[in-house]
Amino acid sequence: MIKKVSVIGAGQMGNGIAHVLAIADIDVFLKDISKEQLDKALETIEHNLRRQVGRGALSEGDITKALAHINPVTDDAHLAEVDLVIEAATENEEIKKSILSALGPKLKPEAIIATNTSSISVTRLAAITDRPEKFIGMHFMNPVPVMQLVELIRGIATNEETFETIRELAVRLHKTPTPAEDFPAFIVNRILLPMINEAIYTLYEGVGSVRAIDTAMRLGANHPMGPLQLADFIGLDVCLAIMQVLYEGLADTKYRPCPLLVKYVEAGWLGRKSGRGFYDYTGDEPIPTR
Repeated sequence: MIKKVSVIGAGQMGNGIAHVLAIADIDVFLKDISKEQLDKALETIEHNLRRQVGRGALSEGDITKALAHINPVTDDAHLAEVDLVIEAATENEEIKKSILSALGPKLKPEAIIATNTSSISVTRLAAITDRPEKFIGMHFMNPVPVMQLVELIRGIATNEETFETIRELAVRLHKTPTPAEDFPAFIVNRILLPMINEAIYTLYEGVGSVRAIDTAMRLGANHPMGPLQLADFIGLDVCLAIMQVLYEGLADTKYRPCPLLVKYVEAGWLGRKSGRGFYDYTGDEPIPTR
């Protein structure tokens, strides 16, 4: 049974994963190289816990209890005692490989390694470790405390015991685990990101404005938010990275990233996190940038 977990990366996904582990009474070591990022992550977690209290999902006592389960760290001294490591670093294969390849000697032999990658081959990441049979993809959706799905992706070497242990953990976290095969971008992003990319092409070709495209999909397809608004929420750099994985992995021109998406990322317009993407977030209300 999983009792102690190390979450590597205290960004948007990492702090969300730490949040749901903590409210399930699991001890979490939240690791990042930046003390500033860890402080920001803990503030975000507390803010999101208070939002859950406001909705009646948690009590004030639950906040204190959950935060007590989270131990922010900047080193690897804790790794010898954990049952599971969840890598939640940025969606960059070389960065992930660098983190994962160094883990093995620091972990106990029975420890499992999971990656929260949203698109990269789990088999390829597993091969860089000393325990591919104890390696699995555990793809949480964003925002983690709210979204119910977790995609579970076996690498070619992942054994059944590892899969079952992580499936049981997902259920303990009140998530719905769904198995996905180890193909580029798995299920959700294989479907979602080409739709977003097509929305960007629709903007690029002048078929509609930012506001028109998002309004059309919200009211015409009953989506909770428009695809360009969603792209900004995900992060345009993440959208581009996933489209590049699809394009390179499946060798089909239908997955070619829209040049406008590339241009926005080159400009540093990454969406909400940078203050500007398809919308400008620097004022009181988001304003379309095109």
